Amino acid sequence: MPVRYLAPAAAGLALLAPAASPGAPWEPVARHEGSVRAADLLARVRDCAPVSRGGCRTDAGRPASVPVCGTEEAVFWKADMDIACDGRPGTHCNSATDPAFWPATAFTQSDGRYLSAEDLPYIVVPGVSDIWNHRDHGVRGGAVAAVLYQDRVQYAVVGDVGPQEIIGEASYATAQALGIHPDPRGGGVPSGVTYIVFRNSRAAPIESHASAVEVGERLALLFVRGEADGVRRSGVPLGGQPFFRGEAEAG
Repeated sequence: MPVRYLAPAAAGLALLAPAASPGAPWEPVARHEGSVRAADLLARVRDCAPVSRGGCRTDAGRPASVPVCGTEEAVFWKADMDIACDGRPGTHCNSATDPAFWPATAFTQSDGRYLSAEDLPYIVVPGVSDIWNHRDHGVRGGAVAAVLYQDRVQYAVVGDVGPQEIIGEASYATAQALGIHPDPRGGGVPSGVTYIVFRNSRAAPIESHASAVEVGERLALLFVRGEADGVRRSGVPLGGQPFFRGEAEAG
């Protein structure tokens, strides 16, 4: 998880967040969303045609060994999962539970508030760099992703942008739904997670997980069949309206 430095105003906001109360040891309760099997999605991403110029790192100081791969329908990568707690503070995600907590996300809800990592399944994409520019591949705020771990599928949105060259991070809610320990200080997994982001897709609004599931399930079915969708090729986001300037284009 990247270390961020809080500006004074942001730090004051973080201090107001409630600390998580101690409770029973965490026990995984995983769920599978939709009817598309993880095995069928994994079969479509077995081979990698790189769209990045080199590899990304799973953590600072690690080898740059994770390429971003692409098909006509999606981009994908296989990495670890670090826990993102950034966004609106809550019981599990705040400055007391996460030393690197940042009370903001790159993208906001339809009401202007930042996303909630503990409520909304979202993933983090690397910042724009010479290695990979996610915007060049139809990946913007609200784009829909299928996140795979073992035999589980969880749909999520692109909700934040992280450091350049660092890949493999998802929100507390994403990890929890996949049965991965969501503790931002010691949770996550070191490998075995596949992230598939459907090009030019969009949940509308970004905070609607129901929309992400609906759009994700439809595109996942097309993806496993090897079908390209004409609307996707047109550049109009599936599941919502065209991107508006200053909304999903930022990031």
